Amino acid sequence: MNWEQVEGQWKQLKGTVKSKWAKLTDDDVSLLDGKKDSLLGRIQERYGVAKDEAERQIDEWTSKIETNPDADKRNPS
Repeated sequence: MNWEQVEGQWKQLKGTVKSKWAKLTDDDVSLLDGKKDSLLGRIQERYGVAKDEAERQIDEWTSKIETNPDADKRNPS
């Protein structure tokens, strides 16, 4: 999933953000409003990691939330 898609689906993805980065508060996640740079900064701040590590985590997360449009069609009628 590219970042534009993440921004567009931010409200739906808030829960997965909280699952991945539990140290982020609900306010943090709401205020980020899908902005990658803001998420990057919050991860660095809350977890005490370098920018490159935070970017790696975000890239890993976005690759795992790829949407599968056929996911609901596994059991056709």
